[in-house]
Amino acid sequence: MIVVTGATGNVGRPLVRALNEAGQPVRPVTRRGPGSMDLARPESLRPALEGADALFLLVPGAFDGAALLREVQDAGLQHIVLLSSQAAGTRSTAPSHAPLKALEDLVKGSGLRWTVLRPGGFASNAFAWAETIRAAKRAYSPYAHVALPIVDPADVADVAAAALLDDHHGQTYVLTGPAATTPQERLEAIGDATGAELELVELTHDEARERMLAFMPAPVVDGTLAILGRPLPEEQAVSRDVERVLGRPARSFREWAGRHRAVFQDIDTTVQ
Repeated sequence: MIVVTGATGNVGRPLVRALNEAGQPVRPVTRRGPGSMDLARPESLRPALEGADALFLLVPGAFDGAALLREVQDAGLQHIVLLSSQAAGTRSTAPSHAPLKALEDLVKGSGLRWTVLRPGGFASNAFAWAETIRAAKRAYSPYAHVALPIVDPADVADVAAAALLDDHHGQTYVLTGPAATTPQERLEAIGDATGAELELVELTHDEARERMLAFMPAPVVDGTLAILGRPLPEEQAVSRDVERVLGRPARSFREWAGRHRAVFQDIDTTVQ
């Protein structure tokens, strides 16, 4: 039995599907709905961990990693796959990502079989543009011409499934798309997928920060903007880890946009 946290999210949903298709029993965990559990209260996870062998761990913004790992160990699980972030490696001392690096260290020292996944930015972050694209054929972004090799969450899910089903113990995988793209290029890909001419309005750093503070803590906002606007060379580099694990190239942003074009066309569309 594999426990999947964040089971209804952009990674968790396709991961659950992939594991089911492989014939693997899955116990989905969510923070909302019947039987929901809150990782900020690790003891609430005990019913989900009972009788399980492995855990896919997607963490909330802040929680007690040591307490959670004690619950995992006490439940007798043998295997954990942690969804971390590329910046836990590139910016391990930054306030925005030091907690993730600390969690990685706890997982690696837990005595469990472990695999750490370090994706860069997600293609699904473009969902934030959906409302204004539908309403006004317009999107807003800072750093319109800074390129990053963002990754399709479905690729992250496929790598996570491989790590849970096969022997990837002791591996840390950096997961990116096949090419670096700019916000302008990504909006053009959405326009091509939807058949619409779209406009990108470039935000200043301060304008973007003010918007992001509405739903993200200040250290995370500042760390995110640093990556978006002043990426390190390794953050702009394409990793081949998706292809190494899956035996196929990573999906492009254009592929992602094509699969999700309805989200940017129909206000009543539900993301699958």
